[in-house]
Amino acid sequence: MLAKTNLHELASGGETVSTLGGQTLNPYDLTRTPGGSSGGTGAGIAANFGLLGIGTDGINSIRSPASANNLVGLRPTMGLVSRTGLVPCGLTQDTIGPITRTVADAAVLLDIIAGHDPADPATSDAAAHIPRSYTEGLDPDGLNGARIGVLRAFFGDGAEHRAVNAVMQRALSTIRAQGAELVEIDEAIRPDALLADTLVHLYEMKGDLDAYLADAPSGVSVRSMEGIIASASVHPSVAATLKSAMTLAGNETEYRERLQRQQALRDRILGLMAAHRLDALAFPHQRRLVVPVGQAQAERNGVLASATGFPAIVIPAGFSEPDANAPHGVPVGLELFGRPFSEAVLLRLAYAAEHALGARRAPLSAPPLT
Repeated sequence: MLAKTNLHELASGGETVSTLGGQTLNPYDLTRTPGGSSGGTGAGIAANFGLLGIGTDGINSIRSPASANNLVGLRPTMGLVSRTGLVPCGLTQDTIGPITRTVADAAVLLDIIAGHDPADPATSDAAAHIPRSYTEGLDPDGLNGARIGVLRAFFGDGAEHRAVNAVMQRALSTIRAQGAELVEIDEAIRPDALLADTLVHLYEMKGDLDAYLADAPSGVSVRSMEGIIASASVHPSVAATLKSAMTLAGNETEYRERLQRQQALRDRILGLMAAHRLDALAFPHQRRLVVPVGQAQAERNGVLASATGFPAIVIPAGFSEPDANAPHGVPVGLELFGRPFSEAVLLRLAYAAEHALGARRAPLSAPPLT
C-alpha cells in the first residue's frame, strides 16, 4: 500500500508544516514537532500507519524525523540512490533514503532502492559499491572490535542539552560494553559553522526547481520559482527561504567557494577517520530535544553528511525523562557517520547497537488497532 503524507513545504524546514497538510504532530509528545522535513513519514511510521517510509534529505530531513520519532533513518552516500522525481532544494545535497522502525527494515529497503538509474547521472558508479544484500552483514555482535569516534564538538554543553546528553551517555556506555572502542575526537568541526559556510542548496534551488517544474505534468500551474512566489500561496515558514534563493541564484563566486569548502571538509574528515582508524563517527543527531510546535527546529547535526555527501544513519538512542505530555519521554537519536559507500558497515554497527539498546517503543498516542 502506498500513501501520501505531509512534509515541510518544499522540504525547506524542520517542523513539518505545510499549506496542504497543516502541522504534523509528534506522536510521542503531541505538543512537539516530528522533526522534518520528512516528518509526516516519520510520524506515520512511528505510529504504525505504514511499514516502510521514504524520506528526502537535503540537510537533515531523513535523520531529523528518525531522531524525533524513535526510528531508523539512513541518508545514503550521494549517488547510491536515484533522485529521479525528487522535488529539488539543491541537487548537490539532495538525496533519498529509508525511514523505518528497525535497521533490518532499512537494509531491506536499501536493497530495493540502491543502484544505477540512467535518469540520474550521479548514480553511475553506484553498482560497483552495492553488496549482494545489505542484510547479510547484520550481526547482533557487530560492534565487537569496532572503533567509533565520539565527535564532541557535536554535543551541547548548556542546560538545554542535558536531556540529550544523558541519553547519549547511557547509549555510548552500552555500545562500549558491546566491545566497541570509543575514541574521543576533539576536532574543532563546529556544526553551526558548517551550516553557515558550506551549504549550497540556496544557490542551486532556483535553477534546480525551475528545471523540475519545467518538466512537470500538464496539470501543474506554476513553472518557476517566481511563479511560486507570485502565487502568494507558499507557507510563511518557506517564503523567506525562497526569497533568499532568488537573491543568491547566480552568485557564482560564493557558490564555487562553498563547493571548495565542501571538498576540503571531505578531505579533512577522511584524514581524521584514517588517522584514528575509525569505522564511524558518533554524535546526537540533535543537540537538544525536538522543539515544541511553533518554534523553529534547533541544533541539528545532519550538516556533516549533507555537506560531504557521505552516509549517515540515525537509530533510537533512548528517551528523555517522561512528563505529562510525553509519557515515554521525548525520543533522542544517535547518528553514526561513515566513509563514502560504507552503508554496509553503518548498518552492521547500527543493527548491533539497536539490539543492545532496545530503545524502540511504540507511541501511546497511537495504540494498536483491534
